[in-house]
Amino acid sequence: MDDIPSAVQLLIAAAFGGIVGSFLNVCIYRLPIHKSVVWPASACPHCGRVLPWHENIPILSFLALRGRCRACAHPIGWRYPIIEAVTALVFAAAWWYYGPSALFVSRSLFGCALIVLFAIDLEHHLLPNVITLPGIVVGFAFSCFTEPGWQASLVGIAVGGGVLYLIAEAYYRVRREEGLGMGDVKMLAMIGAFLGWKLTLVTLMLASVGGSVIGLVLIAARRGDMKYALPFGTFLALGAAGAAAIGPALIDWYVARW
Repeated sequence: MDDIPSAVQLLIAAAFGGIVGSFLNVCIYRLPIHKSVVWPASACPHCGRVLPWHENIPILSFLALRGRCRACAHPIGWRYPIIEAVTALVFAAAWWYYGPSALFVSRSLFGCALIVLFAIDLEHHLLPNVITLPGIVVGFAFSCFTEPGWQASLVGIAVGGGVLYLIAEAYYRVRREEGLGMGDVKMLAMIGAFLGWKLTLVTLMLASVGGSVIGLVLIAARRGDMKYALPFGTFLALGAAGAAAIGPALIDWYVARW
């Protein structure tokens, strides 16, 4: 692709990401209700009308329809174009940073998994095994010939899953109630498979800080209390995205400082 201008390559990557984002929307909607993500065809969830191909064009169809179903005029959720746009951005950024490589494929798949887990956990407080468990296998497989290397990946799986499991077990033994679900444990193990143990610790730090800040804001606004259940998977997704983007620089800064 050397003969194709860089800007055009980024546009192609973004367009492909938008198409993938449309499929991620299907996963986000159907996985929590245990429906197939490949059949039947996409339809309006309110009136059941099957959507023709020209109403399935990422972002553009939403704008053309002015955010409403053509048949029943029911509003289409803003989640759909947002997910498509975010996925397009992830693919374009991965292409810009990694170029045509196995690491581009790995990071793009990882980004897709994080997007789906973020959205589902935010709405349903659920982290589906169908994403996290295969994600562990795929992340480790890619690590055998890309970053972070199979050894760091294997340790990342153990550290990611083990640390949260120990925290959850200790919390349960002290408080006699669940503080973290096993979905969070499996998700952090998946993150460890893709990013390795060092960036997994960065992810956990960023997620914990983010969750604490939001929790304090909710308490201050009287929207929750100390027992309010935050969807920690959403913070793990944001933390993993941050760790993948700036984690190495944070680690270098910390090592140089201390």
